[in-house]
Amino acid sequence: QVQLVESGGGLVQAGGSLRLSCAASGRTFSEYAMGWFRQAPGKEREFVAAVNWSGHSTNYADSVKGRFTISRDNAKNTVYLQMNILKPEDTATYYCARNSGPYYIGRAVAEYDYWGQGTQVTVSS
Repeated sequence: QVQLVESGGGLVQAGGSLRLSCAASGRTFSEYAMGWFRQAPGKEREFVAAVNWSGHSTNYADSVKGRFTISRDNAKNTVYLQMNILKPEDTATYYCARNSGPYYIGRAVAEYDYWGQGTQVTVSS
């Protein structure tokens, strides 16, 4: 059973930064692509960013491109989301997810088979 545990959320002013972490259990972390999604109240879960198994290929939603950076440390079984120049519209619960394979870095929720419990990010104006 794979467990994903997010951390690093909190309250920040607009223009500030946060770094989210997602620690994964198991010895096969490096074999899978990973993604970050977010969900605001009353809205559908949406794709934020994804990274392939090696960390060399990434993909971002247009709304965060240039502000957020996804990375991973396979030695630590951890994926990160560095969020800069935060905006009030970034307020949401952020989830990390494991893809079912090593290469997919797309935005389809159905392509990710394990999910964390989420961490809340609130950006005040």
